[in-house]
Amino acid sequence: MSTPPSPSVAAPVRVPAGTTAVQALKDAGVPLKGPDGAVVVREVASGELKDLAWTPDADAEVEPVPAVSADGRAVIRHSAAHVLAQAVQDLFPGTRLGIGPPVENGFYYDFDPERPFTPEDLVALEKKMTEIVRAGQHFRRREISDDEARTELAHEPFKLELIGLKGGAGEAAEGADVEVGGAQLTMYDNVDARSGDVVWTDLCRGPHLPRTSGIPAFALTRSAAAYWRGSEKNPQLQRVYGTAWESKDALKAYQEQQAEAERRDHRRLGAELDLFSFPDEIGSGLAVFHPKGGVVKREMEDYVRRRHIEEGFDYVGTPHISKAQLFETSGHLPYYADTMFPPMELENAEYYLKAMNCPMHNLVFRSRGRSYRELPLRFFEFGSVYRYEKSGVVHGLTRVRGLTQDDSHSYVTPEQAPGEIRHLLAFVLGLLSDFGLDDYYLELSTRGESDKFIGSEEEWALATSVLEDAARETGLELVPDPGGAAFYGPKISVQARDAIGRTWQMSTIQYDFNQPARFALEFSAADGTRQQPVMIHSAKFGSIERFFGVLTEHYAGAFPAWLAPVQVVGIPITDEQVPYLTDVALLLREKGIRVEIDDSDDRMQKKIRTASKQKVPFVLIAGATDAEAGAVSFRYRDGSQRNGVPIAEAVAQVADWVAARHNADPTAGTPAAGATVG
Repeated sequence: MSTPPSPSVAAPVRVPAGTTAVQALKDAGVPLKGPDGAVVVREVASGELKDLAWTPDADAEVEPVPAVSADGRAVIRHSAAHVLAQAVQDLFPGTRLGIGPPVENGFYYDFDPERPFTPEDLVALEKKMTEIVRAGQHFRRREISDDEARTELAHEPFKLELIGLKGGAGEAAEGADVEVGGAQLTMYDNVDARSGDVVWTDLCRGPHLPRTSGIPAFALTRSAAAYWRGSEKNPQLQRVYGTAWESKDALKAYQEQQAEAERRDHRRLGAELDLFSFPDEIGSGLAVFHPKGGVVKREMEDYVRRRHIEEGFDYVGTPHISKAQLFETSGHLPYYADTMFPPMELENAEYYLKAMNCPMHNLVFRSRGRSYRELPLRFFEFGSVYRYEKSGVVHGLTRVRGLTQDDSHSYVTPEQAPGEIRHLLAFVLGLLSDFGLDDYYLELSTRGESDKFIGSEEEWALATSVLEDAARETGLELVPDPGGAAFYGPKISVQARDAIGRTWQMSTIQYDFNQPARFALEFSAADGTRQQPVMIHSAKFGSIERFFGVLTEHYAGAFPAWLAPVQVVGIPITDEQVPYLTDVALLLREKGIRVEIDDSDDRMQKKIRTASKQKVPFVLIAGATDAEAGAVSFRYRDGSQRNGVPIAEAVAQVADWVAARHNADPTAGTPAAGATVG
């Protein structure tokens, strides 16, 4: 999940040379307390965040960074991480320190203790952190040379390793809170507010809050094992996670959201609703869909297949494995080698399980001559791909090793590219809305500074401009993601918010000028010349598995009636009504409705509870009076009920509601069949 950045901050403030940033903010009337109060400043010239105690050598302009902003929260969380480290070394002397960065919605710190932390330890640590926060210790920054740092941190081997990286090639630790690669080292001392004595010190790049008492609200959440610098070759440490916010209300809201997220966890619901499982005999990150889950998956696939055909795509199919040469041609080797399953040797050739579909679609394009009259040429398939995700990041359906993409590729002339991207954006946004995800923004991932990107700067600039223009035409918020592009071109991703406000990356659209060149793709232009097409990748669901998981949590397992595995359950009051409801079920099945009759020995109320737990949209109850009148009692998922509904009306209401693909639930106040339904 990700969240968009906060709104822009206040107007710049001038900081005269020799004056602290905090004094300049005070003189300018900028608030320093509360969620809107500044916790650090950003120097306008460099864009760097600075402590409020920063004193420039020359006049400077700064922007106040409020606590409620994304950067402000990161500073609060970074400061909380260092209070956690101080608490750990106070309570568990001899524990060695790793790194402690802020992360989305919280922070963590890695430690090398004598034994793993227990839940009771976290309670004690949180209590100790509260003491440190209330003490109002000052965070004081000081610059230090490499040799001085080595002397001062001689007892901290992991910090010494980071200092060594600084002097070497500049390789950064995973989530490092220490600058490496030649930057000035800095230490932060925690200073007792009364005596002025230094009570604790850490190597850190900062910035931090002025005082520990500036941390408004925090909580520790869990601990887990983690490898140093994210490598399985390194020592295993203990990682303690926490969260920190700009106010107690914000912390409470986050904790309530997390509790609701736990109730909606698709892994738990998948088992309770008998949708899918992950058998150990098959392997981690490889899902098995049960019959009920298979219904939802089939409905999703049928819908998106039909929509692709309506949008002008041709359905193709490609194999699950390929010779290594294909992925060398496409450029995915060596860029993606670490996330591909190891190669297998077959008939004196190396084969890979495919991790992406695009190279094979290029071969379909190249299989015969192409004319400009065929363009745009659009290919689509449900392509099963396999990615060797580390076991620590595999997570239910949302992070798997085997996935099926609704993958498509459009081959267009350069002139057609802007129109095709607009077409694809309208397609994906409409599709998400059809599934009830209608709160989203766009993210534009562009080229970074590393050498993983191929192609000229001019090509990247053109591709990025085309995507950006199309994205802005939608009127949606567009968030930059510098360095987040694939190696072959920039992309737009749709970030959709679910029912409890969490954000998920869903559909993606990528502009690719590299693969057509690598595969020597050509089409015959109107003037008879041979020209290279532009290739546009797009995935609407992203992957069937991930989309299934997100939908399960979005609806808390209560899928819309058109998607629900079982749409109607018939419940007889006595066994005598079973034949009657069986006839009603036949009428529903003629309309394509998925219906079951609960003819078990359970009492009626238990049958109703069972249907409720299974989150069935419609329950039809019939007793002797109903059978005699040719009617049923209509019970809805919210517990409301309509009695004495004629069979024809009941069948029509269910069929009409499902056919209309409503994402909301009907209630007892739902208009009768044939009436206008919103």
